[in-house]
Amino acid sequence: MKRTTYAIMACIFAAVIAFSGCAPKPESGIVTIKLSEVTHSIFYAPLYAAMDLGYFEDEGLKLELTNAGGADKVMTAVMSGDADIGLAGPEQTVYVLNQGQENGPINFAQMTQCDGSFIIAREYTDSFDISDFIGKHILGGRKGGMPVMALEYTLRRHGITPGEDCDVDTSIAFDALPGAFISGVGDYVSLFEPTASKLASEGHGFIVQSLGELSGKIPYTVYNAKKDYIENNTDTVRKFVSAVKRGQEYVQSHTPEEIAKAIAPYFPDDSVDHIASIVAQYKKIDAYASSPLISKESYELLLDILDSSGELTARPPYEALVLTDFMK
Repeated sequence: MKRTTYAIMACIFAAVIAFSGCAPKPESGIVTIKLSEVTHSIFYAPLYAAMDLGYFEDEGLKLELTNAGGADKVMTAVMSGDADIGLAGPEQTVYVLNQGQENGPINFAQMTQCDGSFIIAREYTDSFDISDFIGKHILGGRKGGMPVMALEYTLRRHGITPGEDCDVDTSIAFDALPGAFISGVGDYVSLFEPTASKLASEGHGFIVQSLGELSGKIPYTVYNAKKDYIENNTDTVRKFVSAVKRGQEYVQSHTPEEIAKAIAPYFPDDSVDHIASIVAQYKKIDAYASSPLISKESYELLLDILDSSGELTARPPYEALVLTDFMK
């Protein structure tokens, strides 16, 4: 009886071993990073290229990407721990530091280097001039956000005073701008791609100008993380930056068509040809940063933009908010 029992147990054990050998094995040595992006846009092509081409996997990283729908929401996610890393305008890190937060976010890699939005007008023109904004109602996004501050800074540089020469509306949330314009609010709206093209293709307006061409180089979108996350995960952040850099190099060295094919899985509602045309526009205005390095000069320009918009209460030193350790 005992021999029979042992034999049965041995068979069961052997079957369990055989079955478990066929079961999918859990990933080993893979670090998951929760990444919160300010919006989902072809403006961030280097990120999606790095994801599709396996650059993060090569570093032993797995990204969980979520769209926060606004830089302030990205910052909330980072500060609460719902996100490990944020991709948003660096202005949010300045606000948090100036509020006295001890464990605030640090900027450690740059993604884009100019405004990536496009101006949509209700009336078609093939000869748009920035003076056309005078006397008009412009939907610019949330007060204190990089899109509206870059717009206002650009207007002032061209001698147009927001609030006097034109009405820059900051009462509408970033992700609500398309709907507001479609409903009839405003003469112009500033939108990222592919949203801008989608709105125009549906007959709600006309793309008349790249704001990046008007504004020039600005430290527009960066990666940030809380100080303690970086300190406790230095090797992970270093690997993350390495993958980001490879994504940037790919975008710099490949054609819009090649880039479009790489990032197409992240824009299933857009054709490869349409994505390629948008990538070409962004490459034309040199929107994609060629390096993750956030320069001191660009950081000081950021503070100038915040100061110009009345959002700056103090000028934190470069070393307090920018980390360059991962550029080595």
